[in-house]
Amino acid sequence: MNVERLRALHALSVHGTIAAAAEALHVTPSGVSQQLAKLERETGHRLLEPRGRGVRLTGAGHVLAGHAARVLAQLAAARADLDGLREDAVGPVRLGSFVTAARSVLPPALIALRERHPRLSPTLREGEAETVLPALVRGDIDVAVVESWDTLPTPIPATVSRLLLSSDVIDLALPAGHPLARRRSVDLAELRGMRWAAWTAGGICEGQLLQTLREHEADPVIVCNVADYPTQLAFVAADLAAALIPRLGRDPVPGGVRMLATRPVVRRGIYAAWRTDADRPAVRACVEALRAVAERLAAESSAA
Repeated sequence: MNVERLRALHALSVHGTIAAAAEALHVTPSGVSQQLAKLERETGHRLLEPRGRGVRLTGAGHVLAGHAARVLAQLAAARADLDGLREDAVGPVRLGSFVTAARSVLPPALIALRERHPRLSPTLREGEAETVLPALVRGDIDVAVVESWDTLPTPIPATVSRLLLSSDVIDLALPAGHPLARRRSVDLAELRGMRWAAWTAGGICEGQLLQTLREHEADPVIVCNVADYPTQLAFVAADLAAALIPRLGRDPVPGGVRMLATRPVVRRGIYAAWRTDADRPAVRACVEALRAVAERLAAESSAA
């Protein structure tokens, strides 16, 4: 049934006459009469009957007018909720993030969102850029947090906008007994022939490590692939490998490991990404909360 015809029937039931209904709807009386005649043909029921010089609702007309009132009220509520989305951060918002940010940035960011936007309902799924960015493009998530090393930038799809949350320094982790571990910094070109712990084999993170070292002719030998920096540091502590470890979200460094600066400095950008055509208050609220927390954590890690 056509909503405008239901609106005409509802107006007649409320105002009593076609002329009054037409005035309330800002249309002509003949326009209301035409809508009601079409509604009768559409429903197959007689909805009006003569009453003096006017009309009144039949039994079927009263039944349908009751339904029309509820339908119009529900449509008004839907419109109010949609209008609210233009101004308020409300409803579900789905985030995807790589594991380091998920552990360090997301908890305080979600706490801030809960305090500032209690009607927002965020959820989180973990994943690296190669999984969360396609999910973002498909519409399976609303905001992605991804890393992008300066030496091998993460490709961002053309339909996606991004904002730099923070810049993170990446340090060299060496076994405490290694000859280079006594220094404060090491040239990447000095790391030729070393054994390395890296992220998941074939992923963007491993590719970033390989690219960084190969740019300085230090082609690495990967002896450990594990998607967890604490485990990589455990391999370093056991004198089994070296590793490049970001400062953001770094766990306490275990005994037997020395952290050194690199020459040149290796950095990665932490980005929030979202579909350009899906910018809305809930997305903007998430991005702002992520930015504030990431900047604070980066400042704390740099000062440590």
